[in-house]
Amino acid sequence: MKKGDILEGKIEEIRFPNKGYFHYEDTSVSVKNVLPGAEVSVRVKKKRSGHAEAILLETKKESPLASKKPVCPHFYECGGCSYQQVAYTNQLRLKEKMVKTLLSEVVHDLPWEGIEASPDPLQYRNKMEFTFGDEEKDGPLTLGLHRQGSTYDVLGIHSCALVRPAWNEILKFTQSFFRKHRVNFYHKMQRTGILRHLVIRQSFADGGILVNLVTTTRHELTEKKQGDIGEGLRNEVIEELHLPEYVAGLLRLESEGRFETLTSHSHLAGVLYTENDSLADAVVCDSLTKLYGDDYLMEEVLGLRFKISPFSFFQTNTRGCEVLYRKVREYVLSACPDGKAGVIYDLYSGTGTIAQILSPVATRVYGIELVEEAVEAARENAKLNRLKNCEFIAGDVLKKLDEIEEKPDFIVLDPPRDGCTPKALEKILSYGVEHIIYISCKPTSLARDLVTIQERGYRVVRAAATDGYPQTVHVETVALLSRLSEAKHHIEVKVD
Repeated sequence: MKKGDILEGKIEEIRFPNKGYFHYEDTSVSVKNVLPGAEVSVRVKKKRSGHAEAILLETKKESPLASKKPVCPHFYECGGCSYQQVAYTNQLRLKEKMVKTLLSEVVHDLPWEGIEASPDPLQYRNKMEFTFGDEEKDGPLTLGLHRQGSTYDVLGIHSCALVRPAWNEILKFTQSFFRKHRVNFYHKMQRTGILRHLVIRQSFADGGILVNLVTTTRHELTEKKQGDIGEGLRNEVIEELHLPEYVAGLLRLESEGRFETLTSHSHLAGVLYTENDSLADAVVCDSLTKLYGDDYLMEEVLGLRFKISPFSFFQTNTRGCEVLYRKVREYVLSACPDGKAGVIYDLYSGTGTIAQILSPVATRVYGIELVEEAVEAARENAKLNRLKNCEFIAGDVLKKLDEIEEKPDFIVLDPPRDGCTPKALEKILSYGVEHIIYISCKPTSLARDLVTIQERGYRVVRAAATDGYPQTVHVETVALLSRLSEAKHHIEVKVD
């Protein structure tokens, strides 16, 4: 076997995140985006002793689990969803098996409690970033998502199954509007053009929609008039891009009842205009202008209210995150039978949702978050919820921990997808608290960090998954760890 060879096989198992394996002669072959039992044709990409990585060419015979017709017309090209062909109960079984297998490899006798479903398997997302581009080279302007396996090709999206119907109306109108006015898109390679992204957020509490149009700063006017953009030139740029007319068109959609369905109420809460010259294909705010309404949304989670600003982090599945946060609260209370957790550190705290949910059982909660805007939002939300025992600190966790004089009794970790940095994790473990809760949206990162945590004298006493991302390969995992020297029902022995 060598690179470039075409192989055929039947997927024997899948491991997180949705990587399938089959044996070909004496070699284990892995391929992404497949289901158990599927018969596939693949091309070898890499080969090393006993293992090969391959690219899927064709599914010769579908998996027995692929029993449904996808509800989204873009399913086979988009790649955002992987499991729309699979009944939701089977999606849960797949995810649970993958996570349990992964964690069992690093945790002896894993105390696994299963997986909890999302209340909404479809139309659950409260935020999406759509990209401007061209579906065909030199073709008409397209607004959508990156095509599966590509960082450049943009697939026009007209009916995403993970968002509310009102979003699809906004997408179709936006594409049509800027095509009509011949506003071009930003070319990443040449660094030319204007339109970059359209970000849509929605409150599931009141149905409010926040539309944020993202462009570069290099427009025709700004090329002619060098120097800082003052208020006068800003207004001219807004006129140049026909943004007042764009806002009027969005409001017309709402007045015509295009946002309403029998099952959901939606309305336009605000329209924003962001300029971003970052080289990365990500939405970074260089300047923000409010064109209409509010520049925030109000959301509710477990009886608490949260003000969501345009760039602050918030779980993408509002009702699904309530399931996760209930599980976190349950774990904290199970570790503190008297209902008192003492001083809690909520590390990588985002907009402070977990800190505020845990505040009733804490004497004080300290939240540390790198993104300053999220910290400001957390402080504002704590005031909104009349919580006086929450303090939020902006900065890197490793650096800011030393600034807190009050030592923790309980630590909650909810790090970015790649987990904790080794230095930050060592610093966190040096406190020697009796209990730690680790929340992860990437179980492979959790598994890696659990090795270090267990080496430092902790054991997993409860673990579960919650499905915050139905139809996709992603899943949230939460683990409660207790320090072994404090556990009442453990002994450690050495066996020769």
